[in-house]
Amino acid sequence: MKKQIASTKKRRLLASPKPKRNLNPIAKAQTINFAVIGDSHVGYGNSASIFRNLLPKAVGSGNKRFVIFGGDNTQAGANHGNNANAYYKDFKDTVTSTLGSIPYKASIGNWEASTQSLFTQYLGAVEGQMNFPGTQGKVKYVWLNCALGLFTPESIHILKNLDDQHFYIIDFHWPLKVSGITVDPSHVLSAAETAKFFAAIPTKVRDKVLAIFTHHGHLFYRELTNIYPGYTNTKFFVCGCSGDYKCKPSGDRGYYNATLTINGTALNVDAFKVAVT
Repeated sequence: MKKQIASTKKRRLLASPKPKRNLNPIAKAQTINFAVIGDSHVGYGNSASIFRNLLPKAVGSGNKRFVIFGGDNTQAGANHGNNANAYYKDFKDTVTSTLGSIPYKASIGNWEASTQSLFTQYLGAVEGQMNFPGTQGKVKYVWLNCALGLFTPESIHILKNLDDQHFYIIDFHWPLKVSGITVDPSHVLSAAETAKFFAAIPTKVRDKVLAIFTHHGHLFYRELTNIYPGYTNTKFFVCGCSGDYKCKPSGDRGYYNATLTINGTALNVDAFKVAVT
């Protein structure tokens, strides 16, 4: 009798329903850390040494996955470009030895405009787009050429052909003329050029532009909402400087520690100034 009862209990245990597996687990938010650096002006004064000191600090913490260099990376146009090759090589050697396998992209600045062929030789195309590292193609990184204060036709063409299947982080050298900007007007794009930039981006893409990084002003500035009509949530940043050329070590010299957070369909970019004395 006892054996029969035990057998019945065993059958009941075997027949008890198993808990159902969750076939739709909640995805964890993904955070991608990157750095934004501009205006190192390698070749001017003590810029090379300052840049060599600053760059390891920018990439040495937070598991950086990507580095943006925002133009005037070198003082290539000085002395009619006679020293440009040496300046580009110095910059590239520092970047290569410091970053190792961390991918990077450099935009072109006004001090490099007259030596564009050398810029391309050492630092790649002056405008284009690529997959933002770590995003499996969900986010595109776009860099543009406005080295002389005007967007090139090719840069405008890139903007006009952005699609709404991706999100975007954009970088170029000159700051846009957004409301409230504190950068000296001589170092800001004109209202007409600013309007040309914003108008070139298709309407259906505008809420996909996560952040715009700019440089040239040698100071830090951010505007996080309503930077321009139709761009409610796009964030706008001006980066400081990272060399010796008109670069004050009292807060304007430094870089941005930046994060791209992906949480399902919600994407967000943040960037915080790190001053380097």
